[in-house]
Amino acid sequence: MRGGDAVRVRRATVRDARRLTRIVRSSGAYEGPYAPMIAGYRIGPDYIEAHEVFVAEEAGEAGKPGTPGRVLGFYALLLTAAELDLMFVADDAQGRGVGRLLVAHLTDRARGAGLSAVRIVSHPPSEGFYLSVGARRTGTEYARPPAVMWDRPEMILPVA
Repeated sequence: MRGGDAVRVRRATVRDARRLTRIVRSSGAYEGPYAPMIAGYRIGPDYIEAHEVFVAEEAGEAGKPGTPGRVLGFYALLLTAAELDLMFVADDAQGRGVGRLLVAHLTDRARGAGLSAVRIVSHPPSEGFYLSVGARRTGTEYARPPAVMWDRPEMILPVA
């Protein structure tokens, strides 16, 4: 992490649901034509319990073990489908290495689960990031109105 920030990755708990929802709904990457995709989007406790969801969190207050820190980003990995379902980094935490930290954790987690690669269907503005961390473009996931109104890059992230 840049600047000596103490950031750890941990398994999300149901208590994180509101914070994760806030990161999604406030994402600057979903402004303009992409805004309808996250309008009303919610990450509920049931989603966190059913999936492999991990958060990147700043260290809590010094001297207070177990004090929760600020959640900077998160990802959700679907092991049975070998697919990245969600990945978001808070706008003000971008450029600090949080996304790369999450991808490194995702890669380790996927490898530990016996996967050789993870499929990523990317939000178009995020394609460059995924390519920069080793993903390869494999095709296009075509729009499916009204759920998704635009084509999205499809990629594979090797983890073996």
